[in-house]
Amino acid sequence: MRFGIIGTNWITDRLLKAARDLPAFSIGAVYSRTEERGREFAAKYGVAAVYTDLAEMFQSGNIDAVYIASPNTFHVEQSILALENGIHVLCEKPAVTSVAEMDRVIEASRKHGKMYMEAMKSIVTPTFLNLKKNMDKVGQIRRFVFHFNQYSSRYDKYKEGIIENAFKPEFGNGAKMDLGVYCIAPIIHLAGEPERVLKNSYSLSTGADGQGSMILDYKEFEAVVMYSKITDSYVPCEIQGEEGVIEINKISDPTQVAIKYRDGQTEDLSMPQKFDTMYYELKEFMNCAENGQIESAINTHEISRQVIKVLT
Repeated sequence: MRFGIIGTNWITDRLLKAARDLPAFSIGAVYSRTEERGREFAAKYGVAAVYTDLAEMFQSGNIDAVYIASPNTFHVEQSILALENGIHVLCEKPAVTSVAEMDRVIEASRKHGKMYMEAMKSIVTPTFLNLKKNMDKVGQIRRFVFHFNQYSSRYDKYKEGIIENAFKPEFGNGAKMDLGVYCIAPIIHLAGEPERVLKNSYSLSTGADGQGSMILDYKEFEAVVMYSKITDSYVPCEIQGEEGVIEINKISDPTQVAIKYRDGQTEDLSMPQKFDTMYYELKEFMNCAENGQIESAINTHEISRQVIKVLT
């Protein structure tokens, strides 16, 4: 499958590194707003076709699918344009910045019969899927405690007066959209949509949130979510049940998961992970597209819709 690439940044480099383990993957073209930057990025991967016009790339015949890793506010229009031109879409999280945008993308995917998936890497990994199958072992769930707090190197620049895209709300960025989504998506996958959401946030001078928290109310249990780009945290995440606790090393990249039962016993739910986490989302997307699906049975359109509803 020939991919077009939108977004010439570190996350794209990581995806392309993971793609080396998928023989069916190839890069057909690179898009950048400037030809110089596009050529520089394409040269690293031996790609000849570089475009500064998206429609031209989508209509070139050089690609079957596109990976979108541009700023969040660009996702909706780029996704819809690709789908309208018969191109499958794998779009970085968060897929969009509003429920209305998500509805437009879902409609375009259905209308044109092309695959669309949000690139939420953590929920298609072997360990997370095994966690999902074994969650009932801790009995009645009472609380999720999921957090992703990672001090941003761009915050140092912010404090020096240099404002980069990570702290510009006009691009749909901030701690909630960049990091909080990694907490919200797994909860939606495991527990569904909450009945109500309480939110708190700390905004920087630009209007972007530096950190925040949420409580998702599920009547019989709650989910406590914390996220920050201005502090770090190193403690694991938890799913607390009446018969035990599921401990997760890192919710954005779950590789070590164990149940700690009330009687003192432990059970390791970790699964062998031979490849980079992003390999599994890319493999899921490619398999679905090749099978003629328009959405993943794991990472469905409706789940992405519920995630953005909670986020916004």
